[in-house]
Amino acid sequence: MKTIFDEETRNELIVRIQNIPENAQAQWGKMNLYQMLTHCKTWEEWIQGKGNHRYKQGFIGKLFGRMALKKITRDDQPFNRGVPTSGQFKVKEPNGDISKKKHEWIQLIQAYENYSNPTFIHDFFGRMTKEQIGLMAYKHTDHHLRQFNN
Repeated sequence: MKTIFDEETRNELIVRIQNIPENAQAQWGKMNLYQMLTHCKTWEEWIQGKGNHRYKQGFIGKLFGRMALKKITRDDQPFNRGVPTSGQFKVKEPNGDISKKKHEWIQLIQAYENYSNPTFIHDFFGRMTKEQIGLMAYKHTDHHLRQFNN
């Protein structure tokens, strides 16, 4: 299975990010390109412990998170369209510097080479192993790149 911790996989994702045209339209979902790039940048910062993010598993996650995590990380099946976005990652501003956001996102993808965030707790899945984080980070990135046909 692909993981963000594999250099070849990171390089593949970086090329896909670089190849997103500035006029790309979403194939599904409510985000435009700028919002998606900002969402992904913020999500990567959260996973990596950069910025002011709090780590707390929600009540529903405590009930169903482990079961869902096991299902998501058991194979290479991509995320389904329409997977809900946590409120803390919804981006309201509709426009901004797309090139800058792509660059910032790429830097965060590269930073997985030296990943260490032992305090990370996913808001739905709870505590995750490094292997689970690697699979999830890959699938999240792939999901949004496919959303914009990349």
